[in-house]
Amino acid sequence: MLYHLFTYLDREFDVFGAGVFRYISFRAGMATLISLLIAMIFGGRLIKILQRKQVGESIRDLGLEGQMEKKGTPTMGGLIILLAILVPTLLFARLDNVYIQLMIFSTIWLGMIGFLDDYIKVFRKNKEGLAGRFKILGQIGLGLVVGLTLYFHDDVVVRQYLFSDGASSAVNATTRFMDVKSMITTVPFRKNNELDYCNLFSFAGAIFQDWSCYLYIPFVILVITAVSNGANITDGIDGLAAGTSAIIGMTLAIFTYVSGNTIFADYLDIMFIPNSGELAIFCLAFVGACVGFLWYNTYPAQVFMGDTGSLSIGGIIAVLALIVRKELLIPILCGIFLIENLSVMLQVSYFKYTKRKYGEGRRIFKMSPLHHHYQKQGYHESKIVGRFWIVGIMLAIFSLVTLKLR
Repeated sequence: MLYHLFTYLDREFDVFGAGVFRYISFRAGMATLISLLIAMIFGGRLIKILQRKQVGESIRDLGLEGQMEKKGTPTMGGLIILLAILVPTLLFARLDNVYIQLMIFSTIWLGMIGFLDDYIKVFRKNKEGLAGRFKILGQIGLGLVVGLTLYFHDDVVVRQYLFSDGASSAVNATTRFMDVKSMITTVPFRKNNELDYCNLFSFAGAIFQDWSCYLYIPFVILVITAVSNGANITDGIDGLAAGTSAIIGMTLAIFTYVSGNTIFADYLDIMFIPNSGELAIFCLAFVGACVGFLWYNTYPAQVFMGDTGSLSIGGIIAVLALIVRKELLIPILCGIFLIENLSVMLQVSYFKYTKRKYGEGRRIFKMSPLHHHYQKQGYHESKIVGRFWIVGIMLAIFSLVTLKLR
């Protein structure tokens, strides 16, 4: 809103200083600051409200050290994160930008699903919360909206540079270009790192090639569901999900900024996505919200984010990666989420397999997800979180290196 207001004042009345709002870097910095302040100032007030309403976490005894001491800690703290993301975005981002609109919608959509799940757990005293099938339906619904928007919306384009021999490319800039609808994405580590979803089955003939584009939408649903559930599973000990998400969000902020800036895109020889630079404002508001939430969520936590926060932050990360065409980097960038997810899948699958074969179930890990395995080994949860953050930073750096490592 402030962008549109100050742009109008600058254009019509030449108000001193109003022109600074044209710069993404200024607005992104302000969004970070405001999101931090909202999370830290209003977070404390929200915690007191949740305590008065007795919105406490019900703890299932898993035999973990210090676990039962957390009983009654306020949950639904994800509301702090959502507020700290949405307010700065509405204030400083261009609201006529399709990518910003998509991110606001995704945040609210998954926030509502997570809030409903927490509400049922806390107020209806149902420990299972929202039935899993309804969560999946909600994630599929968001995947459809995101996939269809990215596929059909006229403003979702990439810049194709034209060469004298008639060829075109999304990188290697020339003076001639056009912005086109395209389903190309970035393949890490490849020299010619463009992959067009519409050409996946070109070898099978024209009929299959015409339909292969539509495989993009199921793939979007898969990515959003996987990353959202991965963040949800990772949210098991104090500060782990929020800190990991802040690291990922900072990396995506860099990706969005360079992908939406012609100079950086040309220098790095990467795909230029018009208008995507505006997402740097949303990304840094997201980082500020996660870091501000850590003020209350680091050990010992004063509040838990609940599904209101964990489902939202996972979905936000997935949609951002899809928009900047870095979804194939998710296994690296979101490696913490991936390994947490895999640890649960392996544990459950192996337990069922050995129960059928030997009559009793056996386990790979002492407990899953993986962070609980280390707790069972006697590590303090603050040490586990710190080491997971370090791994997350290493994965983030490696993801950024793929901009040039081909």
